[in-house]
Amino acid sequence: MPPADVRLRLERAGYRLVGEHKHSAVKVCHWTKKSLLDRGVCYKEQFYSGDLGVRSHQCLQFTPSLPFCDHRCVFCWRDTSLTSSSWFGEADDPEDIITEALAAQRLLLSGFGGNPDVNRRKFEEAQNPRHCAISLAGEPTMYPKIGDLIDECHKRGMTSFLVTNGQHPDVLERLPDPTQLYISLVAPDSDTYEKTCRPVRPGGWERLSKSLDLMSSFSCRKVIRLTLVKGLNLKDPVGYARMIRRTDADFVELKAYMFVGFSRKRLKMENMPSHSEIKTFAEELARELGFSVAGESEQSRAVLLRA
Repeated sequence: MPPADVRLRLERAGYRLVGEHKHSAVKVCHWTKKSLLDRGVCYKEQFYSGDLGVRSHQCLQFTPSLPFCDHRCVFCWRDTSLTSSSWFGEADDPEDIITEALAAQRLLLSGFGGNPDVNRRKFEEAQNPRHCAISLAGEPTMYPKIGDLIDECHKRGMTSFLVTNGQHPDVLERLPDPTQLYISLVAPDSDTYEKTCRPVRPGGWERLSKSLDLMSSFSCRKVIRLTLVKGLNLKDPVGYARMIRRTDADFVELKAYMFVGFSRKRLKMENMPSHSEIKTFAEELARELGFSVAGESEQSRAVLLRA
């Protein structure tokens, strides 16, 4: 359980810690709120609403491992000084985590019920999320019951997007298929990886490489995610392509680093690429991979490539 002062700081930032041991948390996404007001939707809805039915106003953004991560990525908007590089303490059951996360989400959204500008149909639908985004903070594969958590999402009729940093290939080897598996690949080589991800344990590049090789064993949809920082890892599309070819990925998501949160203590505004820079790099990577550009969101500075 995070210390009381840390919990208070997180709650003031919009987080709600759930479960008996408070290692899980939910936070309503900016795009969930925008969607309720009919002012836009997340790029995931733009990219995946057709075949997966992902809708921003019915997305539950949560994590089962808020205080745990073995990367200290320079681009992370979170306060990485608060996270532990190894799991300790007891782990709550997945059923309890999701039940309490859903209750917390409804409470966080309750104020929208009195707003005359809110889309009433969407507000009612938002009471029953249909999509679990297991990506809020921390590294979810450090949670000892992550496979059971994915199963619990599916038992409740919800899709699951799992985002991992690839540091736990042993977990991936026995993981049930989520609806969509993301592995973050934010460097084309080991030196850039060390500078960008600042792994806490030695051997991080080798563990990531093993996870990339394991990706083809999954039968679910597979996505490689690139968060790109100008002057750091926005380079070498040939190197990225060489790594991505090993994964049998269905999609590649390229996303610009955004100058927000605690990342502002580590980087500068000049490190944030423009959408045109992301699109140009995406087109170069697409040519290397033989992929096609399947979508883009200028607001989010994101581009989707499809195999």
